[in-house]
Amino acid sequence: MSAMFLKTLLFLFLLHREVADSCGGTDGFTFNGFRCRNIDPDGIASITSDGLLVVTNNTFESRGHAFYPTPLRFRDSPNGTVFSFSTTFVFAFISKFADLSGDGMAFLVSPAKDFSRALGNQYLALFNSSNLGNSTNHVLAIELDTIRNPEFQDIDDNHVGININDMKSDKSQTASYYQNDTGLFQNLSLSSGQTMQVWVDYDNHAMLLNVTLASIHMAKPHRPLLSAVVNLTSVLLETMYVGFSASTGPFLTSHYVLGWSFKMNGVAQALNSSLLPSLPRAKSNHKLKVLLIELPLAPVTVVLIIVGIVVFILRRTKYSELLEDWELEYGPHRFSYKDLFKATKGFGDKELLGMGGFGRVYKGVLPSSRSEVAVKRVSHGSRQGMREFIAEIVSLGRLRHRNLVQLLGYCRRQGELLLVYDYMPNGSLEKFLHDQAMPTLDWVTRFRIVKGVASGLLYLHEDWEQVVIHRDIKASNVLLDNELIGRLGDFGLARLYDHGTDPQTTHVVGTMGYLAPEFARTGKATTITDVFAFGVFLLEVACGRRPVDPTADEEKLILSDWVLKNWQKGSILETTDPRLGEEYAVEEVELMLKLGLLCSHPLPTERPSMRQVVRYLEGHAPLPELSPTYLSFSAFVRLRNDGVDDRIVSNTSPVATASVLSGGR
Repeated sequence: MSAMFLKTLLFLFLLHREVADSCGGTDGFTFNGFRCRNIDPDGIASITSDGLLVVTNNTFESRGHAFYPTPLRFRDSPNGTVFSFSTTFVFAFISKFADLSGDGMAFLVSPAKDFSRALGNQYLALFNSSNLGNSTNHVLAIELDTIRNPEFQDIDDNHVGININDMKSDKSQTASYYQNDTGLFQNLSLSSGQTMQVWVDYDNHAMLLNVTLASIHMAKPHRPLLSAVVNLTSVLLETMYVGFSASTGPFLTSHYVLGWSFKMNGVAQALNSSLLPSLPRAKSNHKLKVLLIELPLAPVTVVLIIVGIVVFILRRTKYSELLEDWELEYGPHRFSYKDLFKATKGFGDKELLGMGGFGRVYKGVLPSSRSEVAVKRVSHGSRQGMREFIAEIVSLGRLRHRNLVQLLGYCRRQGELLLVYDYMPNGSLEKFLHDQAMPTLDWVTRFRIVKGVASGLLYLHEDWEQVVIHRDIKASNVLLDNELIGRLGDFGLARLYDHGTDPQTTHVVGTMGYLAPEFARTGKATTITDVFAFGVFLLEVACGRRPVDPTADEEKLILSDWVLKNWQKGSILETTDPRLGEEYAVEEVELMLKLGLLCSHPLPTERPSMRQVVRYLEGHAPLPELSPTYLSFSAFVRLRNDGVDDRIVSNTSPVATASVLSGGR
């Protein structure tokens, strides 16, 4: 075979490959890999040198988008009929830990490529809390989700969904396919690291949207995984962009697209698996350490070896940690002490973020991923109940909510436990409310934070698989991320601490001013004692004052008493934080103040559940009425001290709590 002939064959092969990679036009395109780079990446999305589209790389809390750069015409006029379309793509999710990835990826059709205001995590970089469900979004998304988010009514942590303008799927199904020969249902794992293919087909005449999933080695199954009648007339505009969106949370995950084909008014061209780029190989962490001693040891050499052994022992002691056999199953959730020591620069004072009842918190940057974390050092000398304690920590690590600080994992070392959380760059809400040197948070931000914390607390109380009681809700435990979204921290830690507490000692849980009367008496925490603390928190945010202020006048000593007196006098707005000036929504301020009083009612039976609280804050239900005989916290405590029974006090309220709250301003 002549050299000229070989060169010709090579040229034709490369030409074919290039054409296959970059076939695009006004009504469709085909990319067997993305070597042509005819894709607009956004966020952390990128294209590797061998043509692999990386929508998100192996980093925590990241977002990425990738779009075909030219908008496609989805109808012939603004009011015309939506065209049929077809698309297929090959993808893979690769996580640091097998079957533990997040949060997922979506194929989307959108009127614009700017998603800078979209949130990551469970929002998949598609929406934010303010535009969920808005018809003005004009977004169609096919989600591949590896986290179950109850607030979006997800069916499980491994599903495919059809989403229109919302993160709540119109229709969803566990990731799987129907076998052509038997029709049996065969499960697939999106987080397995395996390459898979998706087909999305829309028939404009039947208004039928089909979504099919299969392994890359299979032909397209005859029966789609999802089939839904969807009228896209109000969703798709005349011209739209097509692309991908993905986000990660606390689990290191990369979302890859290997090939993509799209066709308007036709069937998307099949992808050629032989032309698709390869996924990156996992890096090996194995290290071979060999010690060879071949020559007689001189005295100096012996001394050097002894010194080396001593240094080695000291270094091992410096980074030593506790690891028992039963902890092996929690490997993916365990951090090495050495990594945490280096991340926090030896737990140096300059990295100290704050101190609380459960220990000190340090900022850290993990050496492997360069991700920012917060490391809480909890003194834990007793080993009693440690196995149950760690089991609950790992369990809490599965909590997933936008308004909760994510617990990433743990480490044990001698007499202390180290808990690793997401790092919140804006610190606690408390400093914004009470530190005069900090900028004033406007009312819109405060109200958004309060609604977010309420949503997170509802998730803990009712929407997760277990009931989690926080027991220490306060402004200092509400942390703000880089978008000033409020996240409740230290959830469950108070309860968890009890498992490891020495039975001969006591540990006071809670903060003065936030403790419900019955909790202070019995020490028994319930969801309704959390509601009391949340009520006090509402007043603190609206008034910009601490629950108990020993430096204030006697009238303002206890915040809830002061707000109650002003409500009774019709001057409740006079308790609003003066730093807000006149820049606030009167109706929302009144709602927050009155709801704060209702939640912090001295009688447990009078307080609403967190589900009711969320409904009030979202405006989905009218606020119940406060009884004219509502007792202040101080009055209730005096009655209790005088021996008056709770039931007698409760019966002094002749007015039912069913109508709209009244009482004037």
